[in-house]
Amino acid sequence: MWYEILFRVLSIINYAVIVLIALPVLLQVLYILLSFLPKRKYPKSEKKGRIAYLIPAHNEADVIGAAVRDIFASQNYPRELFDVYVVAHNCTDGTAEEARKAGAIVLTLDDPDPAHRMALYPLKYGIDHIIHLTEDPYDFIVHLDADNHINAEFSALMNDAYQAGVEFARPYEGALNATKNFYTKASAMLYSFDSRYGSRVRERLHLAAHVNGSGAMMSVKMLQKTGGYDSVTMCDDAEFNLNRMYDGHYGRFVEDAIVYEDMPASFHDTLARNRRMGSGVMDLFKKNAFPMLGAFFRTGNFSFVEVFLLYMLNLLNVLIAVWIPLYYVYHFVFCAFAAYGGLAVTMFPPEYYASMIWVTLIVAACILVGLFLLFGYVQALILVLTDHKKLGAKNRRQLLSAVFLFPLFLILYAITLLAGAMSKPKTWGKLQRTKQ
Repeated sequence: MWYEILFRVLSIINYAVIVLIALPVLLQVLYILLSFLPKRKYPKSEKKGRIAYLIPAHNEADVIGAAVRDIFASQNYPRELFDVYVVAHNCTDGTAEEARKAGAIVLTLDDPDPAHRMALYPLKYGIDHIIHLTEDPYDFIVHLDADNHINAEFSALMNDAYQAGVEFARPYEGALNATKNFYTKASAMLYSFDSRYGSRVRERLHLAAHVNGSGAMMSVKMLQKTGGYDSVTMCDDAEFNLNRMYDGHYGRFVEDAIVYEDMPASFHDTLARNRRMGSGVMDLFKKNAFPMLGAFFRTGNFSFVEVFLLYMLNLLNVLIAVWIPLYYVYHFVFCAFAAYGGLAVTMFPPEYYASMIWVTLIVAACILVGLFLLFGYVQALILVLTDHKKLGAKNRRQLLSAVFLFPLFLILYAITLLAGAMSKPKTWGKLQRTKQ
């Protein structure tokens, strides 16, 4: 019968979809299973490089002064060897004045183009200024956001990596406001996943780190060689990382260097952040899917496949949200009618379709429970037990409550990424900030 043939064809397509979904998910599972690997440490260097901290800022008068002062006050590094630059981008408040009073070197960028309301433009402007300085040039630049804080050893640890030959690196992503509420606790654990699991495993397996966002270290020589900050899309940091991989600069992970960020404190903030990120990564994947695979076959470096699989998760979110529910509604309805509803079948007996219902339910339940436990409870519990201080908590008890509801947060997070993958936000908006 034609409807039996259709059932078999759709079943085969569904198996292919499940394999596509399983590949990047299994990679994430591997990260958790290998979380016991020891972190990499770079040898301490007596040679000290000159550092330029670069902060793009748009109307950040309320936080920029504290951020700049914290860098100067906190670093166990020779004060004469680092400066803080703030690019005041289309500011209508006292951002420039507050930054200057705190000791920063302020660059002003007035750009009336509404399409340029993104951090990449002041970042590009600041980098271009710094890499062309001829008097007392810097060795490397560290990009920070206006509300970021860094741990006391950040400068020294990044310098150790630089002196060991690293030109491009990322730190551990911690949280400023982790214990504010359930959302900030769960957000802190989720954002640190790539630090504690993904980045550590990549480092130990000699794969490229995903250098994106706050705390990224970029050598001036590398920037001069590659023409500065050559990103043009909303996901500029991920694009810059990919561009550097294409030209042979593979990022590294400096795990004990920590940047503390303000975490989303509500569903609204999570949605706003992930709409931008989901949309940007989806566009990046569409443009680079084949170039990434081509680079893998050309260089043999598995880092390109690993990034490909990670970005593909964004596309698979759409398949999970659309194909999976539609197919399995059809699957169970067809099997029910074939087994119990008198639908004429000739390829297989009714008993076969009855067993298909139960087999599908049991297998699906086992997979969902396994993923629920691993990605929900196990990874969250490991993070709380091992990295609670990096997550901004004084003790483990402050984060334990979030462990029990973490699976629910993952579902909400996936929904917001899906919204991003299916939307087109034009610019970066300012998120509401919270304090401890």
